Amino acid sequence: MNTAEARDARLAMRLSLVVGVAMLAGKVGAYVLTGSAAILSDAAESVIHVVAVAFAAFALWLSARPPDRRFPYGYERISFFSAGFEGALIIMAAIFIIVAAVEKWRAGLVFERLGTGTVVVATASLLNLALGLYLVRTGRRTQSIILEANGKHVLTDSWTSFGVIVGLLLVLATGWRPFDPLVAMAVAVNIIWSGGGLLRRSIAGLLDYSAPELDEPLRGAATALAAELGVTHHQLRFRYTGRRALAEVHLIFDYDTPVGEAHRLATAFERTLPARVPFDVEVVTHLEAFEDHDAIHADGHRLVRGKPSEPSSGSPKP
Repeated sequence: MNTAEARDARLAMRLSLVVGVAMLAGKVGAYVLTGSAAILSDAAESVIHVVAVAFAAFALWLSARPPDRRFPYGYERISFFSAGFEGALIIMAAIFIIVAAVEKWRAGLVFERLGTGTVVVATASLLNLALGLYLVRTGRRTQSIILEANGKHVLTDSWTSFGVIVGLLLVLATGWRPFDPLVAMAVAVNIIWSGGGLLRRSIAGLLDYSAPELDEPLRGAATALAAELGVTHHQLRFRYTGRRALAEVHLIFDYDTPVGEAHRLATAFERTLPARVPFDVEVVTHLEAFEDHDAIHADGHRLVRGKPSEPSSGSPKP
């Protein structure tokens, strides 16, 4: 992420926090006016959103810090923890929504000024829709999983609000009040699905799960570059930190290749490969000799001259 992208990411996160607080205030006011369980569910999701955005803002700041003695690979993997934290909060909000809806149904459904509440929620949902699309687009452009996850959360909040509007309109049109808690519970199920998706991405990233959208371009570019340089490679693998990939690969040379020449080619490989893929990657090479490779590595990875011996692997881009 360059300086301009980092500035755009920080601006987007601040905008998300400001709008989130404003949306929360509006939805709480709408609930006070109406007493609607569906609007309460929407407001509860917004509470979680504001907390999640505050943590995401911290994670975005921390992920931009350079490596140091304690964290020699940097702080970028906080991105996956941030996405998981946001997913867990979303699921907690959904559980609260279901419990609150059931309790209000059992206690008796009493509503006031549903029309005004519907207008407030509709306004909030449209603002959230625009903000969510902006955050997702900015997150993908700046390769920030934190912003992208936050944008998807905002979009979930928007769909939640649209669901609430449907419920309120059904109550206004039919007079059947149970539509309100039923819609609230349906919204909660959708929220659980969204939160589960963020948790899955977080776990996959922390466990370096393989992702074809990164693996295939990197493997193809490495194979083409090795052919240009006249070397053989194998054991290409990488892990994704949330902002860049850290890749390692073994380069194979003839036994009598001078060390200086092998190092020159390896350096050319490390410097050229990042320009051949559509994401940031840092490459580290390991040099081996073809003639005695199989004898030294008797446990596997047999070589075929001129060809990579196995597919690469790596962690996902969320």
